Amino acid sequence: MSQKNDTTALLLALLVTLGLLGGGAWLLARQFGGGGRDAGNWPSLPNGGGNSGGGPVKLSNGDRSLISAPGTPQKQAGLSAYAQGNYPEAAQQFQASLQQSPNDPESVIFRENALAVNGSTLTIGASLPITSDQNAALEMMRGIAQAQQEINRSGGINGQKLLIVMADDNNDNATAQQIAQGFGQDQSIVGVVGPYSSGVSVATLDAYKAAQLSNISPISTSVELSNASPYFFRTVPSDYIAARALADHALSKLQRQRAVVYFNSGSAYSQSLKGEFATAFSLGGGQVISEVDLAQGGISLGSTLSSAQQQGADVIVLLPNTGTLNQALQVIAVNDKVLPVIGGDDVYSATTLEVGRAAAEGMVVAIPWHIDASPDPSFPSSSRNLWSATVNWRTALSYDAVQAIAAGLRTNPSRAGVQQALKSPNFQTNGASGAIRFLPSGDRNASIQLVTVKPGSGPGGYTFVPVQ
Repeated sequence: MSQKNDTTALLLALLVTLGLLGGGAWLLARQFGGGGRDAGNWPSLPNGGGNSGGGPVKLSNGDRSLISAPGTPQKQAGLSAYAQGNYPEAAQQFQASLQQSPNDPESVIFRENALAVNGSTLTIGASLPITSDQNAALEMMRGIAQAQQEINRSGGINGQKLLIVMADDNNDNATAQQIAQGFGQDQSIVGVVGPYSSGVSVATLDAYKAAQLSNISPISTSVELSNASPYFFRTVPSDYIAARALADHALSKLQRQRAVVYFNSGSAYSQSLKGEFATAFSLGGGQVISEVDLAQGGISLGSTLSSAQQQGADVIVLLPNTGTLNQALQVIAVNDKVLPVIGGDDVYSATTLEVGRAAAEGMVVAIPWHIDASPDPSFPSSSRNLWSATVNWRTALSYDAVQAIAAGLRTNPSRAGVQQALKSPNFQTNGASGAIRFLPSGDRNASIQLVTVKPGSGPGGYTFVPVQ
């Protein structure tokens, strides 16, 4: 009888050990001082996926850099110290690196993590398009980093500091799904910021729902995401709002009623915005007389514009995604200010100013937020002080996503608590873009800001300024 009991005890101990070594590996690492994160125990990405064709995803909270720039020697020393568990040294090295490179949000996040990791923490994941669009990822990181720093330096969330785990989803469906599953398996993660694009957000809905893990996208605007999941939220207004702002401007301000629309059929965002614009424009008395798919190869954009003008087009509507922005800029060059141009938020880019220059002057673009029209006057000042630069709407709404999750955690520091708080009709917190409230659909209850291209101090001698 004694031998049987001993055998049973040994088997139970073995089962417990295997369980701890499995899905709880990340949580154990935090509890016992290991701050680095390892995706090696996640399911490998199938061959052909966006993350180098297979293998674990790239993620970090301080032991390795995810961006392509090598960084300063101090940053490299900080990464090494973090990997070795020497967090005070890591924090000092990241701070020293920021003295030389203040516009590096990754170092801010890693420094804040190093200062927090040995204490009581709450962990947020971030799914970022680092490999496919590093500039966009850095814009998101700056908002995440600024919110984390402000929260931690004000005492944290009910005394618990915020720790950020970043993963590179490459703006790829399969990679982002793997990240969502990995975040879901790590019970220490109580909320997620991201993904970036609408298509990737759609692809990850089921994984986050299955894990009962709320994710807030600062960027995804497709109407397909409205009411798509009780765990999906966004701090950016949907295409429904942006399309109506553009249609109203074309009809009421420009007095134009016949549009030629340029879009990308391979982008969920572009397709969504095109459909919403066509509906809003027609309801106001306008007509889309021509649609041009920028994803088609071998087309002459000059010919498509000439054909549309012959049909009576009196306004150009540019609704590309980031991947077809260059083609949209060719339309601007060919048009050369003959017809007025309006566009979606992916046209809001330094590339547009640098390439478009005089041909883009006067173009009007719908975006969720502009620093010179910010409803929160403190955010523009604090962001400029932190980054020694002017931030854009992607940074502001990423900041808002972290603030929204933090507000949910203050009510109940758990996955269930975050979801219940965000779903509550009484939920409201303040962000860079004003009051953050969510509709029952998960959409942001907010307005759109129109901006126009004018001569200024930006790339190519031009800048975006708010339309009054």
